[in-house]
Amino acid sequence: MSDRSLRGMRLGSQSMETEAGVEPAPRQRVEYRCQDGERVFVTFAAEAEIPATWISKTGKEALLVDGEKPAQGNEKPVRTHWDMLLERRSVEELDQILTDRLNLLRERRGEKTSA
Repeated sequence: MSDRSLRGMRLGSQSMETEAGVEPAPRQRVEYRCQDGERVFVTFAAEAEIPATWISKTGKEALLVDGEKPAQGNEKPVRTHWDMLLERRSVEELDQILTDRLNLLRERRGEKTSA
């Protein structure tokens, strides 16, 4: 019995379906360019709305070739957690709070505090 092994299909790992007769959805290839001349090609569905800008793999913003430049909106700059914290406290206050908390932590651990 050990010289024979059971043969079969690995369930779920291979598909029995073929791609015969399958037609992919219509697509369009769009070109974007960064300011330094880097070209970026993106494939979209034919009915998709094409964005005016695209972020390339290198992290640079690319503009649509032969497209309209995006309008500069009056958007507020993004506020970070640090910005919101500085609206409530000054840097000196934050420094003092940090020192107090570190001293409290060191006291709990039984370490000497340096004031």
